[in-house]
Amino acid sequence: MNLNEKKGQMTMFIIIAIVIVFGIIVYYIVREGIGIGGIPAELEPVFDYYTFCIEQETRAAVQLAGSQGGYVEVPDYFPGSEYAPFSSHLNFLGFPVPYWYYISGNGLIKEQVPLKRDIEEGIAGYVEENLGNCDFSSFYVQGYDIELDRASASVEIFDNEVNVNVDSDLTVSKGEVSGRRTEHNIEIGSKLGKFYNLARKIYEKEKNDAVFDVYAADVLRLYAPVDGVEISCSGKIWKTQDVLDELKRGLEANIGAIKFKGNYYNLNNKKDEYYIIDVGENVDENINLIYSRTMPTKVEIVGEGVDNELMIASPVGLQEGLGILGFCYAPYHFVYDVSFPILVQIYNNDEIFQFPVVAIIDNNVVREAIFSELEEEPSSGFDLCEFVTQDIGVNLYDANLNNVNGDVIYQCFNQRCNLGKSANGRFIGKAPACLNGELIVRAEGFADKSEAFSSNSQSSIDIILDRLYNVNLDLLVGGKNLEGTAIISFVDSDGKSVSTLLPDVSGVKLSEGSYTLTVYVYGNSSITIPSSKRTQCQEVPRSGIFGFFGATKEECFDINIPETTIEYALRGGGKGDVYLLPSQLESGKLTIYAEELPIPKSLEELQYNYASFESMEASVQ
Repeated sequence: MNLNEKKGQMTMFIIIAIVIVFGIIVYYIVREGIGIGGIPAELEPVFDYYTFCIEQETRAAVQLAGSQGGYVEVPDYFPGSEYAPFSSHLNFLGFPVPYWYYISGNGLIKEQVPLKRDIEEGIAGYVEENLGNCDFSSFYVQGYDIELDRASASVEIFDNEVNVNVDSDLTVSKGEVSGRRTEHNIEIGSKLGKFYNLARKIYEKEKNDAVFDVYAADVLRLYAPVDGVEISCSGKIWKTQDVLDELKRGLEANIGAIKFKGNYYNLNNKKDEYYIIDVGENVDENINLIYSRTMPTKVEIVGEGVDNELMIASPVGLQEGLGILGFCYAPYHFVYDVSFPILVQIYNNDEIFQFPVVAIIDNNVVREAIFSELEEEPSSGFDLCEFVTQDIGVNLYDANLNNVNGDVIYQCFNQRCNLGKSANGRFIGKAPACLNGELIVRAEGFADKSEAFSSNSQSSIDIILDRLYNVNLDLLVGGKNLEGTAIISFVDSDGKSVSTLLPDVSGVKLSEGSYTLTVYVYGNSSITIPSSKRTQCQEVPRSGIFGFFGATKEECFDINIPETTIEYALRGGGKGDVYLLPSQLESGKLTIYAEELPIPKSLEELQYNYASFESMEASVQ
């Protein structure tokens, strides 16, 4: 027998020996009832239940994180204000969802985007806290003795799974049999990691490029009067509330139509490509963008002829000296500040990840992009309202010196701080230190009141509020009941205007005080201005080297003015200064007197009416 044959026999003996030893081990494991991992088989149900409990708590934590913008435990709540109606959380179907980007109650931009490690720590903390609720009672009645130490958990989030490692000493015994396990590892299928990464890409796109805000700006110009010209000799009137409602309906429909470049939808029309946003990858998960008109929304409109009731574009071309125009037009330019929440939902089957942001239109234009690194604490500017150091007292009264309860707000520079509510007419609290600040008080049934207040030198102030009265208006034109349409405006000493459109809306809210009363009365007309052509010339830069040095030339072009029918013409009105007493307002009714004008039958007569209007009077009985 050679050396190689001897080595082959030796190898065979070794293999046989290993098989025999393994068989003996298996025999004794079976005979002694030892399960996987050294746990006796009859104790395995207890350990299996604990693993199941870890899995259930992990799934609950993952679900919370997905539905709450990555937060298992939502951050502290900060309320909004009338100035900025966004709290730190969006109330969605009764559940708080922290904003990733919003405007605080005092008007500062805030970010609260969790990092992935924050989500992992949140899930781990939830598991640790809730594993103590695992119910072993069914095992106790079966004779098991169970000892469980406090758990320590660590979590790793991947695209399609979440891994949890729980360090917890679990000892189980029954009779003469016992088992012990200190590490418990589970893996659950979840797209939390994938959803979060996609959410971050969507958020970065919105934050840096303001893509949602761009759509909002387009909606604004499609659904609301912003700037333009109406060919009209009677002006143009919009009801402010109707404009607000139509704008919200437009936002609701168009925000919901936005998609992200990918394969989770089918385009029915090529025009729908307008709604596609590219985030740098093809999206293969379902995404919804939600805005509802019931969500907190801020819309402020300013411009000449704007108040809470009406938006008025006054006609040009009828004033004295403008008769050569040969036509009338009503130009308008309204400025909007709009901010509203958008909830981004990423979902697949029964799993969801959602987060809200606030879209912002500032003075008719999209907000500027924001650049910041989320790996660091985001900078949100100096928050004055976090430094309330001055003790102040505010006493609120009505005209009869009765106590009034209301909200107290302090404005310093461009920040507003909600200080709180008065109790029994008295507010005692703290305000930021400020020179030449302003106290603003709002109380139900009273007109808003503001008073200059330097909190660094003043400690108390008394504020008397003017009660608001609901008043119905009757209008007599030349001693006769109104025939047609009338615009009635009350402008107080602070320049605040209250308007109404008769006969559509007869009620207004007024308080005691001085007002400038203005009444415009319009009636049916059949004046026709024939079509015409006019030539208009203007100086434009020359081309070439001469234009570079500022040389210009005259260019002329024709303007075709279409035939215009004036359906409503100025038929009466007037102006006057009035002081409204509580005794007048308490009656709930005011009768207004205005002068009458002849029915115009030509453009010249209509111009005469407008010229006469300036000397006409209006008064209140």
